[in-house]
Amino acid sequence: MKFPAFLSPDFSKEPFLSAPDVITEPAGDGFLPEQFYATTIYPEYFKIDGKWTLLHKSRMDCAVVIENGTPVVTEPRRVKKGDRVVVGRKDDGTMGVYVHASCFDNSEESADGAFVFRTGQSRETSFSREYDQLYEILRHDRDHGYIVWVLGPACVFDYDSRNAMANLIKKGYCDCLFGGNALATHDLEAALFHTGLGQDIYTKRHIENGHYHHLHTINLVRRAGSIPRFLEEYGLDTGVMHALVKTDTPFVLAGSIRDDGPLPEVIGNVYEAQNAMRKHTRKATTVICLATQLHTIATGNMTPAYCETEDGIRPVYIYSVDISEFAVNKLHDRGSLSVKGLVTNIQDFLVHLERNL
Repeated sequence: MKFPAFLSPDFSKEPFLSAPDVITEPAGDGFLPEQFYATTIYPEYFKIDGKWTLLHKSRMDCAVVIENGTPVVTEPRRVKKGDRVVVGRKDDGTMGVYVHASCFDNSEESADGAFVFRTGQSRETSFSREYDQLYEILRHDRDHGYIVWVLGPACVFDYDSRNAMANLIKKGYCDCLFGGNALATHDLEAALFHTGLGQDIYTKRHIENGHYHHLHTINLVRRAGSIPRFLEEYGLDTGVMHALVKTDTPFVLAGSIRDDGPLPEVIGNVYEAQNAMRKHTRKATTVICLATQLHTIATGNMTPAYCETEDGIRPVYIYSVDISEFAVNKLHDRGSLSVKGLVTNIQDFLVHLERNL
């Protein structure tokens, strides 16, 4: 696959040549200097000892600490008293900080004129090209990248979409999966009872006392002590969680105030969950977020628009897929401008994707 070319800044020209080194001030214990610089989703360069240095493994809304002459992206909650934090709000290169927003050659994407219709993502948008591009990206990244999925429970409420996602995992199209207690619970409920919240996942028939199924499932998993032991004890061999366990694919289940149970693997501390997710977003080359607005925003805000590979700097592709136009466009509104939105039924999306791959 041919990615858009990375257009490196020309630091041999002004204002880069005469720009001063970055200015730093000491942090307090858990808080930043008042004029702290905050990171973006784009490649950012910092002039240190007269040399421009790229910030590695970035994420937006963080501080930059200079450690041994190297800029290090740091969540504000991690700073310690005395850390040298970059300060200043100018990022055009004149103050030793440069945000390289036009970093990729997107000339093929540009319109010929200034006046155009349908620039947003809606139910009327054509997505044929996006699907074809996604197939190509996933085929490439299965062997040469790191694919992260972010799933809401709607993905496992349908028989075909649940099977499709499980097959994608088994075929190597998933390097890590993010979700919540609900995703794993209802997937395991489907494995044990063939229901989602008490409704048959194929016929949609409501089962008597079916509203107990997810609670009963959680209780059994907690008694077993873990999801893998539960699957083994009950001889279950279908679904997303089974596919993850069988292929030894890592997953992060982040807890919520509204969780039942929760399952043993659910991380109840939000900062521990963020740390666990961050380990994988640092490596991500493609992120696909399906029908989960808050997990999508959280993941998008941790993921930069670029990544560094053996072949150089390439884009990180982020997809937000939902039946709601509001949900699809929300991540873009929150600053993750590199996200691609697809407005569609999530079950149809997964089945379509799996069949074409």
